[in-house]
Amino acid sequence: MAGVVRSGALSMALRIGARTRPQMGLFPQTSLTRLARHASGLPMNTVVLFVPQQEAWIVERMGKYHRILEPGLNLLIPVLDRIKYVQSLKEIVIDIPEQSAITIDNVTLQIDGVLYLRILDPYKSSYGVEDPEYAVTQLAQTTMRSEIGKITMDQVFKEREVLNVAIVDAINLAAEAWGMRCLRYEIRDIQMPDRVKEAMVMQVEAERKKRAAILESEGLREAEINVAEGKKKARILASEAVRMEETNRAEGEANAISLRAKARAESLQVVSEVIGKKYGSQAASLNVAEQYVQAFSHLAKTGNTLVLPSNTGDVSSMVAQAMAIYGNLNQHNQKQLEAPDITTTEERKKDSTM
Repeated sequence: MAGVVRSGALSMALRIGARTRPQMGLFPQTSLTRLARHASGLPMNTVVLFVPQQEAWIVERMGKYHRILEPGLNLLIPVLDRIKYVQSLKEIVIDIPEQSAITIDNVTLQIDGVLYLRILDPYKSSYGVEDPEYAVTQLAQTTMRSEIGKITMDQVFKEREVLNVAIVDAINLAAEAWGMRCLRYEIRDIQMPDRVKEAMVMQVEAERKKRAAILESEGLREAEINVAEGKKKARILASEAVRMEETNRAEGEANAISLRAKARAESLQVVSEVIGKKYGSQAASLNVAEQYVQAFSHLAKTGNTLVLPSNTGDVSSMVAQAMAIYGNLNQHNQKQLEAPDITTTEERKKDSTM
């Protein structure tokens, strides 16, 4: 019986909604859908009522709020009690119609979205506002226009999540008095003018060309740096090789000079010892004569101009002259060696007298 009465009330409400639709052309289609839903969701008082889960039925007694029917079995007084509102406690999804919004850099955007809300207090939702869903929809549209007007077009795409959170906070601040809570808001689609799209495409192409030019220049720079470093290392290695070669040559020459000096000193020592012995002067004269003859064998090999003494053929005179020079140098050296001994003896005499 209750099911038959409820279905009759439902068909009657739908007929009433169909009759009233032509007279409500100023309201959007979403408002008509909500109106039909509320009209079709009002059951009649049949004394015994079964309330579905996740629904709240607002009961008025003699035109005044009486109580909220809980899910399950409920009893009402005929004639006096009347079900005024039926509120769904489920999460409600509302489509936000497309609207125009102007960013801070004067770009007009066409934006629509989806709003997710839930009724927390059926009493406030019923008596706090005439049409809660319509009020929340209008609030979402105005808040979205206000938030988009604070940012630039580029930030709309970059900070979409921040924009959604700001819209949810603004809606919850006003919807608290209506017994509703906005769970989330999502921007569904953003439409831009054709010129703005073309400008964005050109900007993307310019950015890609810029990146390509930067990468190419960086590649050339790295190549030049690598070539310069290679030349630098090659020069350093070459200079180190030259230095090592010169060092080795200098060390070889120094060792050769040292060895020649040692050999010359040993030879001079041997010569001096030999000269001091018997027949030493004759041996030295023979050596000078041999060197004199060898010197004449090398004449006219390195140049065409020669300066020769007048008595070139008199070898004995040349040897005698060389030996005389040697004798004079020997006497001079002996005097220099004896001079310190004389000065030391004179100094000793002076010290003794004092």
